[in-house]
Amino acid sequence: MASPATFSVVVEVRLRPGIADPQGATIERALPALGLNGITGVRAGKSFRFDIVADDEEAALAQGTVVADRVLANPVIEESSVTVTATVTAKPAAG
Repeated sequence: MASPATFSVVVEVRLRPGIADPQGATIERALPALGLNGITGVRAGKSFRFDIVADDEEAALAQGTVVADRVLANPVIEESSVTVTATVTAKPAAG
């Protein structure tokens, strides 16, 4: 069994389909004034990044999913996706 490693995790939280997104709608309405035409379906969301110490990538993903479901997203109106992006290498001690 490998020793625990530190994994970098990204959680994306967005409103569920069918939930009104006034922030996304405001952005979408502003785009043509900036010369950005043909962009539709704008939805706003949140991104969270943190590190998790776990035995492997699967365990880091499982723990990140628990954090997303219990703390970061409101399950009534939001959905989330969790990605383990990389193993964080330890920085050498200064000295």
